[in-house]
Amino acid sequence: MGLPCMWGAVAITYKLTCPLAHHHELSARIVTSAVFFVVGAGLILHVRQGLLRELRQMRKVAGAAQGVLLRPLPPRIDGLNVAAAQLCADHGATVGGDLYEVIGTEHGVRVVMGDVRGHGLAALGTVAAVLGSFREAVHDEAELSCVLRRLERAMSRHLRERARAEHPSSGLEPDSPVAEEFVTVLLLEIRPDGEVWAVNCGHPWPYALRSDVGPAGLRGYVEHLAAGEVLPPLGPFPLPAELPVVSCGHLLYGEALFLYTDGIEDARDSGGVFFPLPAALTDAVCVQPVSPQSVLHSVLAGLQQHCGGRPTDDAAVLVLHNDRHRQHRRAPVGARGTARQATTDPQPTTHL
Repeated sequence: MGLPCMWGAVAITYKLTCPLAHHHELSARIVTSAVFFVVGAGLILHVRQGLLRELRQMRKVAGAAQGVLLRPLPPRIDGLNVAAAQLCADHGATVGGDLYEVIGTEHGVRVVMGDVRGHGLAALGTVAAVLGSFREAVHDEAELSCVLRRLERAMSRHLRERARAEHPSSGLEPDSPVAEEFVTVLLLEIRPDGEVWAVNCGHPWPYALRSDVGPAGLRGYVEHLAAGEVLPPLGPFPLPAELPVVSCGHLLYGEALFLYTDGIEDARDSGGVFFPLPAALTDAVCVQPVSPQSVLHSVLAGLQQHCGGRPTDDAAVLVLHNDRHRQHRRAPVGARGTARQATTDPQPTTHL
């Protein structure tokens, strides 16, 4: 407040002591107006600088908090090269309703990709509940289905707490807490031999970016891994007693998995045409060898060009590239329990 008071004192002193301030001639009025204009401009600039400093500090604090919630992924995890990015629908926010995490465990590299109902900052509470539970469960639970059970319990607790916070006067346990809230979740487990297992709760299946020669005779093609049964999203309904964990075959050396949220496929241009994700991925894998960063850059650049800027919904992308040198023959995609082809370096496989 020191500088504004000083500027105000200058204006008052001029008005009370300067003879020009009491004259009514045109020249005196011009000088008086100029003095008060300078004083007013100084006050406005001072206030503006203070607000800018406060805004920069708030953005710094918010960026640090959002970075802890959706922390940056390391570029390499247990032989997998990783690249990820998120486009938030709320301007000024770097974290919205999409979530992802990749963690190396003794059971293999475990991955979660999720999408909370709604978008932007309002979904951060659900993102925090799901990610916090996942980061603990992947180390504690040997089976992927048990990890999903932990996420379901965490989501239920979060919704009950939200319902109590929204209706604190009732003092009763809500029967149906925030029934409209839900989150889609895709869990993957990539084992050391490249075998991929998945459990899906209402989330889009990933794409495999293969390095073999495709149907068109070119090296590199895209395969959609629609591997089996899809469970309902977490939140509205309890999960069934049996949770199907399905096999997605093997991720060979030089191949990649492309995980995404529906904000990618649902993005439209000015004419209402959806973003052609398979075509964008096909263009990205034409350049061999495939790198996660190049795929990420190519798809997001195409998305923003298609939408004419930022999409209207949160969108997240995660690319996992197998850089392990041990190669295996690819197993066919099938449900849990189907026969799998042997690897070139046979070793016992632990079934989920």
